[in-house]
Amino acid sequence: MALLAHERYCDEIVRLTGELRTALQGADLGATVPTCPDWTLRELAEHVGRAHRWVGETVRTRSAGPVAEEKVPDSSPASDDPAALDAWLADGAAGTADALREAGPDVEVWTWAWDHSTGFWARRMAIETVVHLADAALAAKVPYTMTPELAADTIDEWLEIVVFSQGLGHPGIADLPRDGRTLHLHATDAPDAEWLVELGAEGVTWRRAHGKADVAVRGPLTDLMLVLNRRLAPESDRVEVVGDAAVLDSWLEHATFG
Repeated sequence: MALLAHERYCDEIVRLTGELRTALQGADLGATVPTCPDWTLRELAEHVGRAHRWVGETVRTRSAGPVAEEKVPDSSPASDDPAALDAWLADGAAGTADALREAGPDVEVWTWAWDHSTGFWARRMAIETVVHLADAALAAKVPYTMTPELAADTIDEWLEIVVFSQGLGHPGIADLPRDGRTLHLHATDAPDAEWLVELGAEGVTWRRAHGKADVAVRGPLTDLMLVLNRRLAPESDRVEVVGDAAVLDSWLEHATFG
């Protein structure tokens, strides 16, 4: 699928982090995040900030291997003051975006994935923030919306990750059924935002397409993205599940790194 422009991903890292910071304003940072119950809201925010800084250091140093956590500068906020957390998040996002802009999309660096480029990290960090912004919004009980381009790209990237990872033995993904059943995602508010996923004998394949499937999930594009990322229950009245719901349940159970 066509990616967004490198500069757009860099801009989105900063913009989405700004939305995350807004969601945190006045929120109980000790509250449990419903969609990441092992984390408090503060821990979620610090996870995002550390991910940004770690990638920024990877890009700045043109690292050929994973950067050790202790080598990442300013890997924690200066204090427990919410204002310190806010400033730390802003500085980390801006610094990482600047490093990615300076490098451009085509510099070779270490990644854990199929694409060993700075462009991979720009996209990955933007989408990481898309998903964790949803977590923060749910925990802080504030509205969440996502632009169609980013919501669709988040679905594309997750399907790419599943295809890449299914042969690597990751718990969950390696256990996806290979029985030929199919899943269709159909956005009701965006043109051409449809996906057809097949759990074939050789593993998962997918394409952007309309087609009959064993189960279909219909709803607004942002909500489809949230269902696929297990941030919205498929039983929600915001989406409609048609057909064999067990196929969707199996996908959501196994298409995870947990």
